[in-house]
Amino acid sequence: MFSISKSLVVVLCLIMGSSVFSQQAVIKRMGSTDTQSFDDNWLFSRYGSLADGLVKEEPKNLEAVSLNESNWEKLNLPHDWAIKGPFRIELRGETGKLPWKGIGWYRKHFTVPASDSGKQIFVDFDGAMANAKIYLNGNYVGTWPFGYNSFRMNLTPFLKFGQENILAVRLDTENWDSRWYPGAGIYRHVWLVKTSPVHVAHWGTFVTTPNITKEAADIKVLVNVQNASNKSVKAVVTTDLYEIDINDNLKAKVGSLITSTLDIKANGSEEAETHSVLNNPKLWDLKTPNRYVAQTKISVDGKVVDTYNTPFGIRTIEFTPRNGFLLNGKRVEIFGTCNHHDLGALGAAINTSALKRQLVMLKEMGCNSLRTSHNPPAPELLELADKMGFLVWDEAFDAWRIGKKKFDYNVIFDEWHERDLMALVRRDRNNPSVFIWSIGNEVPDQQNVKLTKELADIMRREDPTRPISNGYNDPDGGRGSGAAMALDIMGVNYFFDQQPKWDVDPRYANKPTLGSETASTVSSRGEYFFDDKFDKKSWQISSYDDAFPGWGCSPDTQFRTNAKYPHLLGEYVWTGFDYLGEPTPYNSDETNLLNFRTDPSKQKELEAKLAELQKSNPPSRSSYFGIIDLAGFPKDRYYSYRSHWRPDVPTAHILPHWNWSERVGKVVPVHVYTSGNEGELFLNGKSLGRKKMEAGKDFRLTWDNVVYTPGELKVVCYKNGKVWATDIVKTTGREAKLKMAADRTEVLADDVDLVFVTVDVTDNSGLVVPRSNPLVKFSIEGAGEIVATDNGDATSFVPFQSTERPAFNGKVLVIVKAKKDQKGQFTVKAESAGLQGASTTIRIK
Repeated sequence: MFSISKSLVVVLCLIMGSSVFSQQAVIKRMGSTDTQSFDDNWLFSRYGSLADGLVKEEPKNLEAVSLNESNWEKLNLPHDWAIKGPFRIELRGETGKLPWKGIGWYRKHFTVPASDSGKQIFVDFDGAMANAKIYLNGNYVGTWPFGYNSFRMNLTPFLKFGQENILAVRLDTENWDSRWYPGAGIYRHVWLVKTSPVHVAHWGTFVTTPNITKEAADIKVLVNVQNASNKSVKAVVTTDLYEIDINDNLKAKVGSLITSTLDIKANGSEEAETHSVLNNPKLWDLKTPNRYVAQTKISVDGKVVDTYNTPFGIRTIEFTPRNGFLLNGKRVEIFGTCNHHDLGALGAAINTSALKRQLVMLKEMGCNSLRTSHNPPAPELLELADKMGFLVWDEAFDAWRIGKKKFDYNVIFDEWHERDLMALVRRDRNNPSVFIWSIGNEVPDQQNVKLTKELADIMRREDPTRPISNGYNDPDGGRGSGAAMALDIMGVNYFFDQQPKWDVDPRYANKPTLGSETASTVSSRGEYFFDDKFDKKSWQISSYDDAFPGWGCSPDTQFRTNAKYPHLLGEYVWTGFDYLGEPTPYNSDETNLLNFRTDPSKQKELEAKLAELQKSNPPSRSSYFGIIDLAGFPKDRYYSYRSHWRPDVPTAHILPHWNWSERVGKVVPVHVYTSGNEGELFLNGKSLGRKKMEAGKDFRLTWDNVVYTPGELKVVCYKNGKVWATDIVKTTGREAKLKMAADRTEVLADDVDLVFVTVDVTDNSGLVVPRSNPLVKFSIEGAGEIVATDNGDATSFVPFQSTERPAFNGKVLVIVKAKKDQKGQFTVKAESAGLQGASTTIRIK
């Protein structure tokens, strides 16, 4: 259990994960060991609203076994049917101007050997967008409407062992709404799972550690065993503990739990709670994310009939109202980012190498926590967080009973909210990275006392070891109504003005508070404006990091707020990466009005701006909120957060660039982000003065009266009087050549492992030329393929699959992979008219 009070009872939680790992020589994901990928060799056809805007009538009986499939597309999962576009100006910017609305059918032919007769056969979907209906051999199996949740379907009643079977899946996004780009299709992995009739239930283990010291940890494992046979059985439950490494290889055995015996009735289930003491436990934390696995075996009549693996970690968590958050007894300030689930040019289709690339960049910046905004994440996110040392705020919903959109979660809330919460918690409650559950984000019914308590209680019933929170954009309303009393942690989105009032209110004085969403600063990488922050000709936003919507603030202002209220647990910045859709402030989405539900004057002002935007119909199709742009290129803000979140790492970063031929003799403000506390700026060797930052007040150095002269701008930053870090920007020559750098030099030939190749447009000296946007053409020689391209421009309508793309402010990205089952190497080439080309060679492992 945990306590958020002055007594501060230690919280401990452990872990299970949706991890893919090696058990001896066999690769399996978390759960039953007889599990195989079900991603390959699917057929797909689209109906209803099509990508080009036409409508194709959906025929009846597309689940039928005898269907003519000759015109269906062949593909492998994960698959997002909308990311190919095309972008269409008449579509809504809030969902990326991509044609995601439609009806999609998937079919897969497969055979289960006759030797498996008598087994239970399941198909596990990690996520399918949306309103999934599953059929096997023409028979209806079941449904799961919520596109973000993972779910299981039992195929056994309709399966033909030793013969061909046809699995059909119908998805419908025409009757689903979103405030951002949700993707469409079976966009996460699918698995075929085989078990004996007596087996560990789906997500049927729960590992907890009620007592932890340096010397020992109590390990408890709750195991739910199902008996799908027509006779009673006596099942023996044994669990052994092993260490596992970062590659999910089973290592040393470290203990065994007490054996349990269960008497299970026909078609019934029973739970066993076993325990043990683990000596000298290796704790999971942010720097050393040690993990274990609980391997549970079920035996009947002396024979092992099921083996189930549960990765977990051992750690303590405490949330205090005055001393912040403690991990294993040490205070950790939450340096978090909110992130939507799309992967930029790849769309919503999950890809582990792309997701890991994002997390590596966030980690380097100093980010230590992730908020899954605003829905259950892909299992791979939690697996990576477990391994890399991130804390995760795991969120369920963006709407409850009252919707933000006509067809958002509100249409299924009454029927499905309990099942969806149970699915989220049971899947994720063993991941050590998960440390807070969230029941929602800015829901219109956030003042509903009864509903808030109901949702929180469901989560507590499924997992009493972690605190429950909610993201409030009306924190005064949530507190004033008393709804927030049902929560363990107060999540505040932006509005901290009344914090002192609630700190002395007896109802909330001992309730820890966390910035569940902060800043919302907007910018375009490499764009700098001097007369206005917003340019409605280019639909870009200045990168001086002082632009934000009415509910937001600059990073500096939020840092000052955090310093003003040091007892806050920390913050989740909106957002770590740009994402598809929601291109605020060039977004006419009426749900923006919800941010000012209690301020009529602000609502009226915003209504006028939204009406103006609707008339102009901006081409913006992705967000400007990201600290890192959609292509994965850091914006200037990256170095602001890095300076603040990693104060012991030398950082100095000058903005803007120094190519301003049209501003000779005019002022160009110069700002510097640094983890030092003072700096001296030099222009062509001449000092422009030394400036110092006041702790808790200043978070950048500014020289706002610099008169532009071409040449070299240099800053020397100091910390405690000693040289700490330097940065230099120079006026460049004309664009002359391309420079290419891959994030990896080797790739697996598995059709999913990706390499991200950055191309810079440089002058003859190798300096990146800002504001250079030449068209770059990509090609590959050898056993490789181009997957997508991007440049971070939120207004580009070039399809992501194009092999030609203009650079955006000197940079462009190409994403490549090896052809499946190939060997050797391939060479990626970039060319642009009048420029020296570039290439790089990738080896295939």
